[in-house]
Amino acid sequence: MCVGVPMRIESIDGLVAIAASQAADGTVARHTLDMLIVGSQPPGTWVLTFHGAARRVLDEAEARQILDALSALAIALDAGAGPDEPQSRALDSLFADLVERTPQLPEHLRPR
Repeated sequence: MCVGVPMRIESIDGLVAIAASQAADGTVARHTLDMLIVGSQPPGTWVLTFHGAARRVLDEAEARQILDALSALAIALDAGAGPDEPQSRALDSLFADLVERTPQLPEHLRPR
C-alpha cells in the first residue's frame, strides 16, 4: 500500500520546495520536494507528497484529516490497547468526521 504524506511548503525555488512534515509524535522534519507535477506553489501551501514529489495541492482541512488518519494508524498499531485505553478513545477524536454519522453505502451498492 502506498501512503502519501501531507507537507506544508516553507520555501520554494522554481520547481524545488522545502516542506515540513510532522510525525505522530510531534517531531518535525524538513524535506526537499520536486514540484513538477503541481507547479510552483507559495509558502504555506499544503501538498500531498510521495517519494519526494508533491502529487497534488491540498486545502488545510483535507491535510489535517489525512494527518489525523495517519495518527490514528500509529495508535492502532500500538499493540494491546483495549477499548478503555486512552489510545483507543483517541481514535474517535481523530475520525471526528466519521464517528457521529451513519455510514453510507457507495451508490453502486445501494438498492434500486
